[in-house]
Amino acid sequence: MVRIRLARRGRKQAAMYDIVVADARAPRDGRFIEKLGTYNPNTDPATVLVNVEKAVKWLLNGAQPTDTTRSLLSHQGVMLRKHLQVGVNKGSITQEVADARFEAWLQEKASKVEGKKDGLVKTQVDAKQAALDAERKVNATRAAAIAKKNVVEAPVEEVVAEAAPVVEEVVAEAAPVAEEVVAEAAAPVAEEVVAEAAPVVEEVVAEAAPVVEEVVAEAAPVVEEVVAEAAPVTEATAEEKPAAE
Repeated sequence: MVRIRLARRGRKQAAMYDIVVADARAPRDGRFIEKLGTYNPNTDPATVLVNVEKAVKWLLNGAQPTDTTRSLLSHQGVMLRKHLQVGVNKGSITQEVADARFEAWLQEKASKVEGKKDGLVKTQVDAKQAALDAERKVNATRAAAIAKKNVVEAPVEEVVAEAAPVVEEVVAEAAPVAEEVVAEAAAPVAEEVVAEAAPVVEEVVAEAAPVVEEVVAEAAPVVEEVVAEAAPVTEATAEEKPAAE
């Protein structure tokens, strides 16, 4: 039995497939009889390329497609083309009618594919615009928060600046009163200190008096001796002074 199936190729996690005609007993990725097209599921929409005439020929000759391959062939119009060709072979329709119907189907299919591509592009543009709008909204919210913070802080600085002269005036007016209060408070304290110290001073003077008297008594003879020794010198000097004149 001959089957139309997929043969895997491509790298890991990015597989691509060939649409091939192969013996049913052959391995999946083994030898095949003929390659009919390719299938790439990694694009959006998926890319399917099929040689329609060859695929119809193999189907008419009895080749059986797998379920996945049948879906792909139907998506590319191969199954419709086979149905029309069977009608032509039976004489139900002419080849011109079959070809016209198939061309009309192809045009409708192409318009649908283009519409889907346009829809995908529009979706991408809308998503990008939505992201930009969200970013602008976040930036606007952040700017509003910063502006609000600046508005709150500005009046505080203004109030402080306006209050500074008033504070200085109050301090200037209060300074004399403060000095007077300090003076009044300090005077009694000073008098109290002097009153408390007076007895101590008198006691020190009283204790020192005998010592002073004793020193004076001891020094008296010495003073008298010095005076006695100095007397003749003083008298001689006094006698010489008139002679010199």
